[in-house]
Amino acid sequence: MSTTAAPSRLHTARAGVQKFGTFLSGMIMPNIGAFIAWGLITALFIEKGFLPVPQLGGWGTDPATGKAYVGLVGPMITYLLPLLIAYTGGKAVYDMRGGVVGAIATMGVIVGAGIPMFVGAMIMGPLGGWTMKKLDAIWSHKIRPGFEMLINNFSAGIWAAILALIGFYGIAPVVEAGSKVAGDAVQFLVNNGLLPLTSLLIEPAKVLFLNNAINHGVLTPLGTQQSLEQGKSILFLLEANPGPGLGVLLAYMFFGRGAAKASASGAAIIHFLGGIHEIYFPYVLMKPILILATIGGGMTGIATLAITHSGLVAPAAPGSIIAVLAQTSRDSYIGVILAVILACAVSFVIASIILRTSKDKGEGDLQAATTQMESMKGRKSMASSVLGGAAAGGGVATLTGTGVRNIVFACDAGMGSSAMGASVLRNKIKAAGHDEVTVTNSSIASLTDTYDMVVVHQDLALRARQKTPSAQIVTVDNFMGSPRYDEIVESLDAGPEASAGESAPAAGAPAAAAAAPASPATAPSTTAGEAPAEARQVLRRESVLLQGGAADMAGAIDEAGRLLMAVDAVDGQYTAAMHEREGSVSTYMGNFLAIPHGTNEAKDHIKASAVTFARYADPIDWNGKPVKFVVGIAGKNKEHLGILAKIAKVFGNKEEVARLEAASSVDEILDILGKVNA
Repeated sequence: MSTTAAPSRLHTARAGVQKFGTFLSGMIMPNIGAFIAWGLITALFIEKGFLPVPQLGGWGTDPATGKAYVGLVGPMITYLLPLLIAYTGGKAVYDMRGGVVGAIATMGVIVGAGIPMFVGAMIMGPLGGWTMKKLDAIWSHKIRPGFEMLINNFSAGIWAAILALIGFYGIAPVVEAGSKVAGDAVQFLVNNGLLPLTSLLIEPAKVLFLNNAINHGVLTPLGTQQSLEQGKSILFLLEANPGPGLGVLLAYMFFGRGAAKASASGAAIIHFLGGIHEIYFPYVLMKPILILATIGGGMTGIATLAITHSGLVAPAAPGSIIAVLAQTSRDSYIGVILAVILACAVSFVIASIILRTSKDKGEGDLQAATTQMESMKGRKSMASSVLGGAAAGGGVATLTGTGVRNIVFACDAGMGSSAMGASVLRNKIKAAGHDEVTVTNSSIASLTDTYDMVVVHQDLALRARQKTPSAQIVTVDNFMGSPRYDEIVESLDAGPEASAGESAPAAGAPAAAAAAPASPATAPSTTAGEAPAEARQVLRRESVLLQGGAADMAGAIDEAGRLLMAVDAVDGQYTAAMHEREGSVSTYMGNFLAIPHGTNEAKDHIKASAVTFARYADPIDWNGKPVKFVVGIAGKNKEHLGILAKIAKVFGNKEEVARLEAASSVDEILDILGKVNA
């Protein structure tokens, strides 16, 4: 009982802090444009600005009257920004009526303190809205008809005036004292070189979505006050520095694997240029020890800012490098840029060491991590649309409506792994009695948004989603024996049309799928019947190696390329294309089989269709998967598709795989794989 109660209490506490942080963020974020406007005016027109103008910057005196200039900077930060925050907070509690009362109440705090009252606004705004709501509830439905406007206006005015007085005499001194204590605490950290230690709190808080309470509840108000006094503030970059997150994503790009590696580059662009930091949170949640990388990067960035005395003039929101540079103080560009670069570098080094020394190389379930992130966040995240489809082993959505009648298996080139996987899936669907469902294969580049379901390797899911936003995306990492195939069949069995025995194509399916001749992947001549005459004898005796000589994946690919060149099936550039293909998406099929082949662009280097076979006594490490059989493929004009279907059938049978492993002669190998030449 105690073991479950503690996590429950922890979850409740975290949810409470998140809710509070979200509320604070809800007051600040809608007004970030006003903060940016104030920051730009400050950076441009103050005495130390880029274009100093006394009348706008509020410094100096009017020579004609001798009066000091008021300018825009002071009134905006003293009155406009706090009142906007208060109105937003009051409106969130009790619509426009609450916003008006909250703003009036905040004026008392502003005048009473004489300084920018962001914390006071964040107290009085919601308080004004909440108390007004409670007062209205007292006489709700008790006002005589015709007196509603009179009562509503006077009650709001009277109560707002009372709250303004309470703010002036009671709240302002307390908030002013609290702000001074908080400011002194920050200054203490700065003076003693301890400010970088805040990363120990801020970086984990970001990933756990507890950052809003810290950033918008404390750092932005304190930073704005500091900026008014000093012209800039380091506090604006404690949380907004994009360097630590970028370092983690770069590490995944270079040293990760699977869906995380494939999607990291796109996530890095969204994070660094778009300023959406939450895009990298699932990568950390997938491997929590990487929080050390973001902490190290954050501490480095803060230390750099402190050493160079650099800061921003206003909040950078969102945390894009563009927003950061736009709000950088005139004398801080070198320090800010260094802070971002060094934070990224340190985070990258730490994350790279962690990934390179880890057994799984960051191959966790990215979709599960994204779901976990959304659960902690308490709402849908844009990261799910960007990363969710790239997760390893993605599942199958519940089939509804007209069901699934048109499935495409997609890979990079559309000629190797997709044909292999399509054959396996097609056989399973056919065996289940779903003759109404067609299964074809295609390259990613050739996909159109006309399919009901797209089955794709996990590393290509992002590209597939871009091409087919309307289709269900099912990701696999094992082409030969993925459990996702059975899930697809089960979902078809459960579909409302499955029992009806309909054979018509699904609504919206492409005409080609309904009326045109079967594609090469499904035509009888290449799947169930004979292969084209040109495809005969594609596997020759001289293309079979009982004992491959390679010791690693690169050597095995070279060996397959040499065998293909030996039978004059490809030219010398095809092997390089095979390596390029492997670098983007693994050709591991499952059941100890890999089928290296060239990219889609390498088809011009194929002279004739051919297949090679090499067996290895010691399994080769194929991107973390054990491979004993390497089947090299070169397909001319899709002649190889029927052959792939037959190879898939062989390797889908564990008894046949055992026979291949035990075979002692080339003749035995050819006998087992003989149908590829039939």
